[in-house]
Amino acid sequence: MINKDMIVFMIIMLTGTFISSIAQIMLKKAAQREYPNKLAEYLNPLVIFAYAIFFSATFCALYAYKVVPLSLGPILEATGYIWVAIMGKIFLGERISKRKSLGLVVIIIGIAIASSRALLGF
Repeated sequence: MINKDMIVFMIIMLTGTFISSIAQIMLKKAAQREYPNKLAEYLNPLVIFAYAIFFSATFCALYAYKVVPLSLGPILEATGYIWVAIMGKIFLGERISKRKSLGLVVIIIGIAIASSRALLGF
């Protein structure tokens, strides 16, 4: 069952997922730029900072798993797909097609069903 500690650790895990999504957008922005050579492509501040964010997101997940059940972790991590789609629209001007919208709806329904099963023990 859900207790106060679990909610706090679930928020930590969701925060890690959110910042990981930010890092993905940063890497996509970096990939859209032209660089003088391959080394500059990987050793630039945007890419390095994005990987540092991934590193911290990993620690959020590891820390959250102290309390969050293993059955619930992947469900919370799946919210990253939603964040990336939203941020892609906002920051990259990507279009959310009908097909992508349907996929996001399926993900949201899956998260709702799976999390209710994991939290309520169905």
